[in-house]
Amino acid sequence: MEKIFDCLINSFIEDKVGIAENFLSIPLAAHLKENLIALFENKKLLNAGIGNNAVINQDKLIRSDVIYWLDRKHNNQYENDFFDLMDEFVIYLNRTCYTGITGYEFHYTLYEAGNFYKKHIDQFQNNGSRQYSMVMYLNAGWKTEDGGELRIYHMDDEQNISPDNGKSVFFKSSDLAHEVLLNNIPRMSITGWLKIG
Repeated sequence: MEKIFDCLINSFIEDKVGIAENFLSIPLAAHLKENLIALFENKKLLNAGIGNNAVINQDKLIRSDVIYWLDRKHNNQYENDFFDLMDEFVIYLNRTCYTGITGYEFHYTLYEAGNFYKKHIDQFQNNGSRQYSMVMYLNAGWKTEDGGELRIYHMDDEQNISPDNGKSVFFKSSDLAHEVLLNNIPRMSITGWLKIG
């Protein structure tokens, strides 16, 4: 995994956006996708909000996805495999880049067809604990016409990233505005933040 971790970190250092293919193995991505679909079918996913626990707002004109928080307390084998992978990545990131990450939070994310998330920044105004944003995609066979790219806004240009299965995207939570473009078929991921404090 260190080769994939290096790919993610080095591309982040070069361009402020780290991208690594196959960050999630094909089997793990498939199992996590099965989990997400089962949760959706059992009506466990909730409308995503804007803000944190202190200030939360649900506005479907800004974002229209549904989410479900991952937690080791669920005792789900594949969620725990994912957390093991994240523990390994955080240890490697802290050792090689001295980032001081002390925790993380992740949720399943489902954008049904016709969903989106308008331009935003991930770090809260009243809480700076989120240091790095990460997205891992669960979309096998994604095509250009399916839409749903992650658009990153750099200082003088835009970068569109296709939500391909197993791919991870990594960037500083306070630095880059981004949005999820309208998708034409269901779009699935695990999204979260590496945190301090």
